[in-house]
Amino acid sequence: MTNPGDKAPDFILPEKSGGEYRLADALSRGPVVLAFFKADCAACTLGFPYLERLRQSYPGDHWQIWGISQHPPRAAEWFARNTGVTFPLLVDGDGFPVSRLYDPPATPTVYLVDRAGIVLASHAGVNKTELNGLAARLAGLIGERPVVIAPPDDGKPAFRPG
Repeated sequence: MTNPGDKAPDFILPEKSGGEYRLADALSRGPVVLAFFKADCAACTLGFPYLERLRQSYPGDHWQIWGISQHPPRAAEWFARNTGVTFPLLVDGDGFPVSRLYDPPATPTVYLVDRAGIVLASHAGVNKTELNGLAARLAGLIGERPVVIAPPDDGKPAFRPG
């Protein structure tokens, strides 16, 4: 498993509706949040709207967030429609080469990678405290004020394993 302190493996993946994304290219512009998911994962369905809130809280192109689907493009499109996610959803290929590189312990698993390509944080499942910590850590990297993306009183569970 890729852990905090490790160098994030570089990769190129297609986006669900076309185009390619390379991690090294994105890191040249700023930090990247990677979120591995499966379209039929209940914890992913719960957690990804919080990640969309993260994207909306820190607009601009000085950082990126990418979902990495372990299902085909059609399932990723369905997932985006059902969760309201607007950030890129990349499709891991046959044999899941990127998932094998990162070896996430569950879905969702989220990684925060700094501009130098070092994994600063990772967490599996949905944990509001960790999601808010991710938002604060990202804010520090990009010079923004931290925001709460997973309010404790929003009626959703505080924790759900992946």
